[in-house]
Amino acid sequence: MSTEEEIHDLGKRWAAAEEQADRRTLDELTVDGFRLVGPAGFVLDKAQWLTRYDGGLVTESIDWAEVELLDLGDTVIAIGVHAQVASYQGNPANGRFRATHVVVRRDDQWRLASIQLSPIGGPPPFEGGTR
Repeated sequence: MSTEEEIHDLGKRWAAAEEQADRRTLDELTVDGFRLVGPAGFVLDKAQWLTRYDGGLVTESIDWAEVELLDLGDTVIAIGVHAQVASYQGNPANGRFRATHVVVRRDDQWRLASIQLSPIGGPPPFEGGTR
């Protein structure tokens, strides 16, 4: 299997584990120092990330698509679109995000080291007009 196929397979296993709130698989798919940077700039360490489902997160679906890879040997940067249907403590947490996954090879297995989510939207507003 090529690196590209392995990374896409990891992405499918990660998405399925998120949809099933499968903390054990999520733990296995990530390195000990894993970090998530959320769409509002918050940072979760691995323990906090794994306990999200205890706090009321429900993920109905995650689609990880339009993935482009930068293969750096034992590290791969995967940038794609993460679209989710989810709720947190009963409130909608749906969204489309530009997502960067940092994936590293450890013990001959690919593992997630970091995920960063940025909301996809239009360009930021700038002051217009003349001065």
